[in-house]
Amino acid sequence: MYATVDDLRAEGVTETQAGDERLSALIDEASRVIDRVTGWFFEPRARSYRMDGRGGPSVEPPAPPIQLDRLATGGSDLPLDPEHLVVVGAPVQPGFDGPLLMLRHGRRFPRGRANVEADGLFGYTEDDGTPHGRTPLEIRRACMLLVLRMLPGLGDADAAGDVKSRWRLLEERTRDQSYRLDRDARPAALTGDPEVDAILGRYRRPMGLGAA
Repeated sequence: MYATVDDLRAEGVTETQAGDERLSALIDEASRVIDRVTGWFFEPRARSYRMDGRGGPSVEPPAPPIQLDRLATGGSDLPLDPEHLVVVGAPVQPGFDGPLLMLRHGRRFPRGRANVEADGLFGYTEDDGTPHGRTPLEIRRACMLLVLRMLPGLGDADAAGDVKSRWRLLEERTRDQSYRLDRDARPAALTGDPEVDAILGRYRRPMGLGAA
């Protein structure tokens, strides 16, 4: 899940509006909406993918690899060290436009159906100085906004609306740094919430990328 109950409590959501169990369920629902709308997931998850070899040096996994534990073709394991394999994955770096696994030294993935196997941790995370990265701050923000949009149906609409209008995460600060989130003035019709759609539109998975 892309936010926590404590996150929402810190932004003013009260027990009257939603108990911990209900709030957790709403966070899970909002996270699933984000996954469905964007086509990505934004936290490390253990996955095994089977991709089609196309006779070239590269394949595109359906999600960014964070930690690749195994890559094989035709039942034979391939070396994972950077000398033999280029991995474009997560934590994502500036200029990222999709995940990629590319063999070096003229090696190629043989043509075949689901003949390339990749196992490990996958997910779209952003760099925070750790090996696995973190859920992007904008995705965390979108998750919280979706939950806040759901709250009016659970209790007093005016009170819930006050919380929603009050909470706008524009900047996150730590002891050493701050991270500014910019708004996008060109939202897409994805969830029906213009502010959420503006965020998720920037994180949508490219069409036709990879095959599980």
